[in-house]
Amino acid sequence: MTSLPRRVKSQSKALISEDDELSPFLNSSSESEEEEEEWEPKSKVAKRPRLTKKNEAKPKKLAAPRSAVARKKVKKIAIKEELDLSLPIAPAEDNRVQLLKPKKEDVGTELKTLDQMPVVPKKMEANSFQGMNVKSSESDEKPSTSAPIVGNEAKHEKSEEDFAFDEPPFKKIKSTTSPEGKPVKNLGGNKVKEECEMNWDIVQVLSERTNVEPWVCANLIRLFQEENTIPFIARYRKELINNLEADALREVQQTLEELRSVAKKTHTMIQKLKKEGKLSGCLFTALLNCRTFEELDHVSAPYKTGSKGTKAQRAKQLGLEPAALSLLQNPMELNLFSYIRPNVKGLANIQEVEAGVQHILADIFAKDKDTLDFIRKLCQQRYICIQSALAKVSSKNGNEKDIDKFQLYHEFSCNIKNIQHHQILAINRGENLKILTVKVNIPDGVKNEFCWWCVNERWRPKQFLKPELMRILRNSVEDAYKRLIYPLLCREFRSKLTSDAEKESVMMFGRNLRQLLLTSPVRGRTLMGVDPGYKHGCKLAIISPTSQILHTDIVYLHSGQGFREAAKIKTLLQQFNCSTVVIGNGTACRETEAYFADLIMKKYFAPLDVVYCIVSEAGASIYSVSPEASKEMPDLDPNLRSAVSIARRVQDPLAELVKIEPKHIGVGMYQHDVSQTLLKATLDSVVEECVSFVGVDINICSEILLRHIAGLNANRARNIIEWREKNGPFINREQLKEVKGLGPKTFQQCAGFIRFNQEYIKTFCSSKKTQLGSHALLTKAGAQATSEKQAKKKSKPTPSSSQQPNPLDQTCIHPESYNIAMRFLSFIGGNPNDIGKSDMQQKVNAVIQKEGLEETAKRLNTTVHTLQLIIDGLTQPEGFDIRTDFDKPDFKRSIVCFEDLSVGTVLTGKVENATPFGVFVDIGVGKAGLIPVRNITEAKLSKVKKRRSLGLGPGERVEVKVLNVDIPRLRITLDLIRVL
Repeated sequence: MTSLPRRVKSQSKALISEDDELSPFLNSSSESEEEEEEWEPKSKVAKRPRLTKKNEAKPKKLAAPRSAVARKKVKKIAIKEELDLSLPIAPAEDNRVQLLKPKKEDVGTELKTLDQMPVVPKKMEANSFQGMNVKSSESDEKPSTSAPIVGNEAKHEKSEEDFAFDEPPFKKIKSTTSPEGKPVKNLGGNKVKEECEMNWDIVQVLSERTNVEPWVCANLIRLFQEENTIPFIARYRKELINNLEADALREVQQTLEELRSVAKKTHTMIQKLKKEGKLSGCLFTALLNCRTFEELDHVSAPYKTGSKGTKAQRAKQLGLEPAALSLLQNPMELNLFSYIRPNVKGLANIQEVEAGVQHILADIFAKDKDTLDFIRKLCQQRYICIQSALAKVSSKNGNEKDIDKFQLYHEFSCNIKNIQHHQILAINRGENLKILTVKVNIPDGVKNEFCWWCVNERWRPKQFLKPELMRILRNSVEDAYKRLIYPLLCREFRSKLTSDAEKESVMMFGRNLRQLLLTSPVRGRTLMGVDPGYKHGCKLAIISPTSQILHTDIVYLHSGQGFREAAKIKTLLQQFNCSTVVIGNGTACRETEAYFADLIMKKYFAPLDVVYCIVSEAGASIYSVSPEASKEMPDLDPNLRSAVSIARRVQDPLAELVKIEPKHIGVGMYQHDVSQTLLKATLDSVVEECVSFVGVDINICSEILLRHIAGLNANRARNIIEWREKNGPFINREQLKEVKGLGPKTFQQCAGFIRFNQEYIKTFCSSKKTQLGSHALLTKAGAQATSEKQAKKKSKPTPSSSQQPNPLDQTCIHPESYNIAMRFLSFIGGNPNDIGKSDMQQKVNAVIQKEGLEETAKRLNTTVHTLQLIIDGLTQPEGFDIRTDFDKPDFKRSIVCFEDLSVGTVLTGKVENATPFGVFVDIGVGKAGLIPVRNITEAKLSKVKKRRSLGLGPGERVEVKVLNVDIPRLRITLDLIRVL
């Protein structure tokens, strides 16, 4: 074989410096043997296999040199690969293991495929890094695992079946025999395929970050890839996700998107560096090892264009790298004086040479993976605190009001393990406004222990070091810590704390929004909505029990005409038999409330027993000038539209609040400081979840409500409304397939959340049959004078099987389970027309008590979750609404003033907003009181309601005791007595 061309040799030499620069950062193990071989003399290292170019012809046979370094590198990468590809699916004792576990007959094929495993991912091969690969013949002979092969058998481990190399995990897939699925083999590949492959397994990392079992994560990744929505997964795929709630699914989805963003950015960076010719094998692997944006920035920072390079890079350009490596490997032969060049800046004297060597060593230390792991572990064991203080600039020329807001944080210090999420967001806001200065305080003990470990263990020289060289080593370690590692740690700590606080803030906003949207509707009442105001008067709107606008008006209650206007209000209330007033909580709310309370106490509206309630008007004015409001109420003044919106918020909160952008509803904390993209995605998802779980009647719901159903969007909702206007009401779910833009996937996602009022459909069908009878006679008479084609066209309107009403369409049962539902009905001897009646409930209860839920599910060849859903659908009364379990508005007849409050007073109120530090309660004095989180204990919470955490949500009624009243600051501190 001919020797390599000189040009290629010079290239491979040039690449060595970059390889060695990052090689310590890549090693997955910190064993002393591996450390010793990291700093090989250049003569040995240069014999590595060259990097082949894309357009260059590949030599037929090129044996990999058998140097110690090459063997060690290959071995490390092989072990890393084996660890990354493993996918522990589920504990053996758990029944749900079967979802993803291979069958016994497939274990043999799995063991065979061990031998064919590639040493590196295919992505690495595609990038032509031959220096990182082993000979193909070697990879055929030896599997790239840490388990040695004895004969034809792989080393057996305790959880061997949990590792799937070339075989896919098991998951339940729909089949014709069992719509809800059995554990069927998925032939998709050995693990979840990602668009951008990394050196870590996305399933494993996702599981670690979200504390969700790996088999559930693997199933969720596939479900999201197949474009399933969160409401659909949470309700109809419970067995695949271990019965997780929607909030947990949302967290997994967000974390998955974050990991994919890291992978995508990494591959973009790799392509960019490759194009610029800066990409070495070691840098490539280091980039593929990055799991967070911070790690990625740390690795790629020195190679970014536009910067003048790091101090270490400038020192390398001066040729000082051999001196730095020699100091660690062969210090006896190192002579720094030989590097002095009097006319070259940076090499003019011994001090500049020493400084250059120091910068190179500091850079090596700061990028070493084991070194960073050690300092991170050390920080976890020590007291690391975050401190904030009043900025000197702000104390001189800042706004005094703004400075007072951050009074708690003028001299603040807290352990990063104990700091609360709201404190982090407050500190960040203060820092952005330049009112506070913030720093992370890492104790000197950490630095001292780290420096000792580096000099005496991790970077201990191979030979005796002269005092002047030892001084350079110590200075390098200190420089690496002070200039590179400490700022990195501070960035990591701040970034992690902020990220966690933002996520918690968004999740809290989502929980509050859900509670508000699911407020129990007040049906069957005529309501008067009042939008309070001073100068421009109070806007009134009276709406019927079916949300129709009956009357609108303006009254001036606060300009000396209150008594005259009272007669007008009384006339309106009596004319429309309205006994419930809904007052918006905006400007002049307090005075308007006092006005109505006074008239009610005097029994002015007798014989009507009038009550009133206060409702949040957040977003009402924004909605009143929106295109949706103009379309819905074209002839109404925008000021009067807000009064209509306020009244409808009590009548059907969900239908009204979905018209407003969620972030304007105002039940969050620091909502303007958090990531707006994350906030919008979460809130939209919560709205979709609430609308879907409540369900909508397809024949009467609005387009705005319909677009929030899982699987639908604005266009599809518009198409459904157009179809309804053109063809009349929908008779059954199957007809949805006739709507333009509703394919099988969309139908699968939305069908279970769409309801059909059976009484309405039966009435419609009976009237349609009468019309069709007379139409058939006309068709018969005209058929003789027309061709067959025309006759067919005319006879098309005759009723078909798809136009027959299906009683199951009024339930939450998905069409894919109708077959099982019908089998279950025949099994219990039930009639589909008895759905929701007491007779059906008795039959179901009798069978389940006798057979048991699991046995019945086995008999029907389905899962327990599916059967439970079918039972719920069959037994829930007609018109069942999940919101009936939630709280109704708090109706009142009298008022309490702020000045009337005293310590010890017991009041009832309604939760307005919930935050991590406490709950704000409206006790009817115009200012919400705060129940600190320490006063909310498990014993005080209602046992009936299911609670995921110790917390109260908006809309809940509570009994509280006043602990403190701060009149100058208008603050009320409350204690929770009980939840009503």
